Amino acid sequence: MNIIKIILVLLLNLHLSFMLYAQSKPNVLVFYVDDLRAELGCYGSDTALTPNIDKLAKDGVMFNKAYVQQAICAPSRMSTLTGLRPETLGIYSIFTPLRKVHKEVVSLPQLFNKNGYKTISIGKVYHHGRDDQNVWSTYFPKEKNTYVKPENIALIKRLKEQGVKPLKGPAFENADVLDEAYKDGRATNHAIKTLHRVKDDKFIMFLGLSKPHLPFNSPKKYWNLYNKNNFKIPSRKTPEDMYRLALAKWGELKMYSNIPNEGHLNDELTRDLIHGYHASISYIDAQIGKVVQTLEDLDLRKNTMIIFMSDHGYKIGEYGAWCKQSNLEIDVRVPLIISRETNYKKRVTNKTSEALVENVDIFSTLVDICDLKAAPISDGKSISCVIDKPNKKWDKAAYSVYARGKNIMGVTTTDGKWRYTEWRNSTSHEIIEAELYEHKNSLLAFKNMAGQSKYKKVEQRMRKLLEMQFPRDRGAFLQNDN
Repeated sequence: MNIIKIILVLLLNLHLSFMLYAQSKPNVLVFYVDDLRAELGCYGSDTALTPNIDKLAKDGVMFNKAYVQQAICAPSRMSTLTGLRPETLGIYSIFTPLRKVHKEVVSLPQLFNKNGYKTISIGKVYHHGRDDQNVWSTYFPKEKNTYVKPENIALIKRLKEQGVKPLKGPAFENADVLDEAYKDGRATNHAIKTLHRVKDDKFIMFLGLSKPHLPFNSPKKYWNLYNKNNFKIPSRKTPEDMYRLALAKWGELKMYSNIPNEGHLNDELTRDLIHGYHASISYIDAQIGKVVQTLEDLDLRKNTMIIFMSDHGYKIGEYGAWCKQSNLEIDVRVPLIISRETNYKKRVTNKTSEALVENVDIFSTLVDICDLKAAPISDGKSISCVIDKPNKKWDKAAYSVYARGKNIMGVTTTDGKWRYTEWRNSTSHEIIEAELYEHKNSLLAFKNMAGQSKYKKVEQRMRKLLEMQFPRDRGAFLQNDN
């Protein structure tokens, strides 16, 4: 009888230990925003009104030197969700889905599923929605861009009847409607409903907010937060001695119906677009506030880790450009805020870290903090110790790539002050041209200093940093794009 009691006590203790272990693993909520550079109040923006994101920064650690692995949607998002760099996956364009060429790669939703989590994808998470569509426990797909104003709905109908492709209306809209009239408001509502449903489960939720991606459509009340005439026209000057293929200028903007096909935009239209970009940021800021408040209302905030991140930066007229798609600082540097759950004993708040971190690190960081078993090898590394100690010395460099077709690969690195880029032959790694820019005080630089004797030592040092990640004696860059 005593033996039976001992066994029962042991089993009970084992069960309690398991329950406490399960409770100690946090939920995870990732706000994954599209085309958002660090144009936020907490990052020192003079114009952007973002009270909810600013509050989140005070509730955690804001990374001032966070970088993406490629400044374009699909490869950047694949890198975050697999922990593998674009050069490992061999995918550099928006046209190739992950699962078309990589059936074997273990992604975050697969890994969290195996570890007993509910996995939730809402809105734009992968660029290609069909990637891992059947892996998520809950999947609410991204919607197409929508217009609300009757005149724009009629325009889209007319263009469709005329067979115009790509089918795009105006580059911005400001209808006097509720948040839910546009897709990010609907995605937010779905996230809130889902949180109510999974409140008793362990979960990881990715909420992919599409704004401020074009078209800059958001409710009028967010436009009303700004005076258009207060926006300054950015310099259209391009860097002196820049490599001829370094800068993409237009992306998709000139596909929209109210954008001229040729030449620079005039000041009036430039201000309209900058206004729309800012209104879109304030719109998604409001959606983030609603979701975080829901965590509070459901008593989930104390055990939910929040990550706020972007897939790449964006140019709103700087260098005369309206896109990402480059190795420039303004396109590869992104906002990143991480707020650990309040149950965590070493929780750090209202801190800014200057550590050089990368979006590819998110995979390993979640594996570490959530104690995920059977995790694959990642190209990134956990930054959990930097979250705990934001002033901790960290990596000496961060790295990104951008391909120009099949034959030219741009590889770039930053040490936090200087950015060095080599444009190489994709097969032989022969250097076609190099660029060196200083970014101590600005995202922008207007003079390529590569090859100048005054900066010879800086260039040599930066070249060594670059070759640590991209040695020139390696084989050809893997190309799985189709």
